[in-house]
Amino acid sequence: MEINVYEQYFEAEAVFEGVLRKAALVSLQSNSQAGFITYKATVTFFPHRDEEDYAVSYDAYFEKVLYEGKGRRSKKKEEIFLKEFRDRIDEIVPEDAKVFWDRPLRDARYA
Repeated sequence: MEINVYEQYFEAEAVFEGVLRKAALVSLQSNSQAGFITYKATVTFFPHRDEEDYAVSYDAYFEKVLYEGKGRRSKKKEEIFLKEFRDRIDEIVPEDAKVFWDRPLRDARYA
């Protein structure tokens, strides 16, 4: 079962496929099946043309697997991943794109 452990919208700046993207949705995802767990950091950039526009497009999507192995969901592991989360996202964002961590568009959601 896939769960968004954490997700939040931030202001961002990037151009993909010739379209200006002014926001990003970042998430820490957990996928657990048959005693095997995967954690990954994801980011997707989207246009956010006005205050009501949260239509996420997935043509500017990037992810990084943080952990794969036997086990199940662990709050202790999730705390560690969240401490390093922004650095992991910054690693997978292309050089000409930027997430503005100090400008959240909405409050964070945790599972």
